[in-house]
Amino acid sequence: MKVQHIIGADLSKKTIDLVCHLSNDHICIENSVQGFKQMLKWVRQQKIDCSQTMVVMEHTGLYSFCFESFLHCQGICFTKVNALASKRSLGMIRGKSDKLDAERIAIYGNEKKDRLRADKPLDEGLKRLQMLYATRLRIVKQRTALTCAVREYKHVGILQKDLIIQAQIKMIKVCDTQIKHLAKEIKVVIEQHQTVKQNFSLLQSVKGVGEVLACAMILKTHNFQLFENARKFACFCGIAPFEYTSGTSIKRKARVSQLADKRMKSLLDLSAKSAIQYDKELREYYLKRTQNGKSKMSTINVVRNKILYRMFAVIKRQTPFLEDYLNAA
Repeated sequence: MKVQHIIGADLSKKTIDLVCHLSNDHICIENSVQGFKQMLKWVRQQKIDCSQTMVVMEHTGLYSFCFESFLHCQGICFTKVNALASKRSLGMIRGKSDKLDAERIAIYGNEKKDRLRADKPLDEGLKRLQMLYATRLRIVKQRTALTCAVREYKHVGILQKDLIIQAQIKMIKVCDTQIKHLAKEIKVVIEQHQTVKQNFSLLQSVKGVGEVLACAMILKTHNFQLFENARKFACFCGIAPFEYTSGTSIKRKARVSQLADKRMKSLLDLSAKSAIQYDKELREYYLKRTQNGKSKMSTINVVRNKILYRMFAVIKRQTPFLEDYLNAA
């Protein structure tokens, strides 16, 4: 599709500000079906061809959920861009408002329109899985906070039978129950979708990859449709090292970027540490590299990448990972 018109959208819980880049015309609508219909009238008044239009917005979680569904139904393409990337591309800026933010997103979208790629509609099963996974993650965080609080109260001398601790222990038990229910429902949703089920099983054939990481990989990659290769996903996760040199005076070691999906990076870190314990090849590699003077953290990062590349490989081949495959052949 050749993009002729860029519309920048700044979303909040209740409203959406829209700015057309060509005319610089602005409209503020409700974040509801009535507001979306108002947007369509506004687009027609601008004499804009919807088939050549791209709506550009930032990632806002559930705020954009209904808006995305409406755009898909109307055949209007949209893409979600990184908020930090769009802000940094504009250089030094002063002032802030929803209208200004929409205008700046439109400017960024117009500059990058040759490289923008329309987001594909998510399968209903993946949408359901995404919400279940996010809910589970939120409850796990709450459980962790409660567990830490109980430990701290005990440390200062409060007894186990005290109401302060007992109330939090009851909440922890409730969290445990709900986490189990959500995990069960996640498996039910996965079982109902053949391609997701197949990839979920293949991913777990890699040593160090469990159900949580496998599910996160499927969701973050949109069932391996969003990222072309493992290197690009490694950049997204913040585990791909980048060169840092300039002339003859600056020659630093290659390092990973802090701009990353920290949750995925954490899951891959846990996976790498588990694989070092149970995968013979990776354990030997880890020991050999650290004995040769390489740092433990950089070695773990290499193991993270190895696991990531293995996951992409098994999905591409659609065959399980074989440990010591040369002898197995």
